[in-house]
Parts: sequence; structure tokens; C-alpha cells
Amino acid sequence: MEATVMEVEHSNSNSIKRFGLKNSIQTNFGDHYVFQIVPKDDWSSMAVSLSTNAVKLYSPMTGQYQGEFKGHYDTINQIAFSNSSTPHVLYSCSSDGTIRAWDTRTFRQVSCMSAGSSQEIFSFSFGGSSDNLLAAGSKSQILFWDWRNEKQVACLEDSHTEDVTQVHFVHGHRNKLLSASVDGLMCIFNTDGDINDDDHLESVINVGTSIGKVGFFGENYRRLWCLTHIESLSIWDWKDEKNEANMQEARSLASDCWSLDHVDYFIDCHHSGEGESLWVIGGTNGGALGYFPVNYRAGTIGSPEAILGGGHTGVVRSVLPMSSMKHGLAQSRDIFGWTGGEDGRLCCWSSDDSTTINRAWISGALVMRSSKSRKKKRHLPY
Repeated sequence: MEATVMEVEHSNSNSIKRFGLKNSIQTNFGDHYVFQIVPKDDWSSMAVSLSTNAVKLYSPMTGQYQGEFKGHYDTINQIAFSNSSTPHVLYSCSSDGTIRAWDTRTFRQVSCMSAGSSQEIFSFSFGGSSDNLLAAGSKSQILFWDWRNEKQVACLEDSHTEDVTQVHFVHGHRNKLLSASVDGLMCIFNTDGDINDDDHLESVINVGTSIGKVGFFGENYRRLWCLTHIESLSIWDWKDEKNEANMQEARSLASDCWSLDHVDYFIDCHHSGEGESLWVIGGTNGGALGYFPVNYRAGTIGSPEAILGGGHTGVVRSVLPMSSMKHGLAQSRDIFGWTGGEDGRLCCWSSDDSTTINRAWISGALVMRSSKSRKKKRHLPY
């Protein structure tokens, strides 16, 4: 496959570093999607959830296929590797109402927790003061299991009125759980003791529209970023329940910073793990991606510091940056990261300046403002 160029412009220099498409893997034949890509703690594997209701494992270093997990009979909504105490376990939740655990050595299911056939599970998170809790977001409910014995210990059903799209135990506050829902609310719960709606709901933040994805960043992970199903971006101080930025026209702000097509959707936000730096990752229906820096204090989105183009032919669903990889192995292999999308492809992006690239495709002109008018497309939630 002919490599394509990506360029990164660092804010503190005038140099532009070129990146190339290192590898592309077709995960399935036919009209199947890549939903999510997540890494194992030691980065020996990455798990990829597919619209075939299966999960496949690949090597993030070589792209080599390692095996497959099959068992869900409906859409897989989230996957995540377990903690360091059980490094060979992968968890997945599904619209079939189950959270399943898989052994990555044998590719067999080792446990299954069910919310019932009439439920759907959209998200899950591990935490609690003793790290024994598994929380799950479902149809207007938040369910809790003790993952050690697979016993359900609580069900919160009064705090949300619609699907709970996200649950996250808070970094540094393992007894606190954040939930987010299609009803536009984010809730913070204290999960110590016998969990219930009346005594354990600590705060409620009203975003005002259906919430798709949230995450923590900043000093002591005090701040929350929130992406909605209408592609708006807001920033919150979850402790003070304070809104620090509300970018209703975030796609237009990002689109005005490059000369590619209008940004149709946002995939995720990325932070370096240090300081207040935050990037929102936006894409076009044609498969191009941009890493846009967010200045939430000013309520602005800056010119993209990275553009990935030529790898995908459709909507991109997941981005796995490898900048946080331990021991610098990604850098030694010249790997910037992986992306997956509705074209069924996994694309590996190279940071090697010596990569053989198509010099006819140069994106330097893309990282600048364009005054040309664009047709504004409305992106529907998917």
C-alpha cells in the first residue's frame, strides 16, 4: 500500500514533522465497522471491537492478528482490559445485557454478568474504595457488581431517565462515580457503603443535551470534558459543578482552522496526562482526522497540530494514540497510533521521517485558516 503523509506542526516551533501511513489492516470483509481500539497495560496487545459482535486482538507493534473472542449476540458498546492484578482478562459489555470477561491466553469466556434480557449495557468502569466494584450504565439505571464474586450489590434507578451512556470512577477518588446520560445529566455518586439514590447522589450537572462521551483531565483530574450527540463540547469543574466552557458550535470552530472539508463529527478528546492540555479529535465523512488543541479558558479551538488523511474512506470511530506508551517502545518503532472506522480498516500511522511516502500528497496547506465557504453538514449521532 502506498503511504500517505500526515503533518504535525508544533506550537513552539516552525518545523513540520511528516508522518506516513505505516500499515492498513482490513479486519473483516463486507460492511462491518471497527467500534473501539483499546491497549493492554503492557501494550503487548490491542483489542478491537467490531460490528460483527466479536472482539479481535492484534499486536500494536506489528499489526499481527492474535485471536478472536465470540459470544455476544448484540452490539458491543465498550471494551477494556482489566487491571494489573489480572492482566490477561479483557472485559466487554453489550446491548445483549451482559458484561463478559475473556482470557486473552485461551480466547475463552471466563465469566458473565447479566443485567437481564430486557436490558442493554452501554458502559462500565472498575473502582470503589476497595477496587472491588464494577459499575455499568444501562437503560436509565446504574448497576453495581462485586466483580470478585460476580454478585450484584446495587441498582440506582432514580437519577437518570434515559440511557446511561457513560460511567467512570474518578481518578484519585476511587469511591466517586460519574455517570452521563442521554437525558443530558451528569451525576456524581459516593459509592461507599450500601449504595442508593437517596444517600449517595452528591451532585448533578445539567449539560442540556444528550451526552455521548466524557473524560477527566487537568490537575488532580478535576476537570471534565463532555462531547454530546449534537457534536458540542463543554468543559466542567466537577467538584464545583461549574461550567468553564460551552462550545455549541465546536465543529465550526474546528472547521475554520483547516482547509479540508467541514468537520462532521468528533471522535474523542485526548490529554497528555499532565497539565491542562486537551485536544479534540475531529473527522470528516471521507475519513480525514485532525487533532485540534482546545483553549477552554478562551472558549476556542486552534489549528490542528496533526492531520491524518488518506487512510480511511469513511467515518472513523476510534483513535488509539501511542504517545503514552510505556518505555518509549512506540517511538522506537516509529508508531504514532492506530485508528479504526466504518470502512472496517485499522490504520497504523508512522512517525518515521524516512518512511517511503507519496511526495505528491503534502498537507502543509491544510494546517491554516481558510476563508472559503463550506457547506455545513449536520452530523447525526451514530
